[in-house]
Amino acid sequence: MVADIATATGATLLGETFPARLERGAGRPVVDRLAYLAEFAAMQLGGVRHLVLVDAASPVSFFAYPGKPGDLVPDGCTVHRVADAGDDVLAAVTELADLVSAARGTAVHQQAVRPDLPTGPLTAQGVCQALGALLPDGAIVSDEGNTSGLFAPGATAGAPPHDWLCLSGGAIGQGLPVALGAAIAEPDRRVIALEADGSALYTLQSWWTMAREGLDVTTILLNNRSYAVLNMELDRVGVAGPGPKAREMLDLSRPSIDFVHLANGLGVEASRAETAEAFSDQLARALATPGPSVVEAVIPSLL
Repeated sequence: MVADIATATGATLLGETFPARLERGAGRPVVDRLAYLAEFAAMQLGGVRHLVLVDAASPVSFFAYPGKPGDLVPDGCTVHRVADAGDDVLAAVTELADLVSAARGTAVHQQAVRPDLPTGPLTAQGVCQALGALLPDGAIVSDEGNTSGLFAPGATAGAPPHDWLCLSGGAIGQGLPVALGAAIAEPDRRVIALEADGSALYTLQSWWTMAREGLDVTTILLNNRSYAVLNMELDRVGVAGPGPKAREMLDLSRPSIDFVHLANGLGVEASRAETAEAFSDQLARALATPGPSVVEAVIPSLL
């Protein structure tokens, strides 16, 4: 219904499910999430004439970047606030749908298509490609893949219907606890935590709870041995030529972290993959096995 409204009005509708939760996959209306980088989000919103806010704030960039836009509402766009916190959001959206029903067009629905399984050296793109090829019907993805997860939305767009839980703020460490909560709320569905190595270090204790409760959560641990997203942010906030000490603070390779043993120590089965074929095999096995598991993907950094 939301996608039908946007089609009818030529508008972009932001609500409590954007960006925190998206229903997506084959057969569902195509609704793109706003990009992390402000300039990319501005491109997505370029030309939008009406922005409808449903229990949502007006879109702004994650951080204040010198020389880059902070307010993402395009010039000439009218903002319509339909409902706020405490309002009956469902009633507001239903009323909006009724108001535009005469002009409502047909939403574009996603075609069913999966990428081929990757081969050769394991890369961030290969990990996301394997996820798109193997994602189970009805899965829930908790996405804190950060820089290494950039290819995941595109690779999984045509997978069977699933829910995508997006990063909802600029903090680090959300992915594993959100996956844990989703598994408790939906015990009959497979949950996948797409997790960056640096972010995982904030909330690894979630694995112990997953083991204790026997939750069906598969963690894809993207190990590029770096806080790559923070390296990117360092550059974007205008730090020109950061010295070796600054870079070293964001390095996770001295010593290298053994996530397999960390997971085992918290009661979770785990494996490590360094080739695309090994990763696909391990991911398929983990998704088919009840209970929690970790598949560590050793990949080069994108930055």
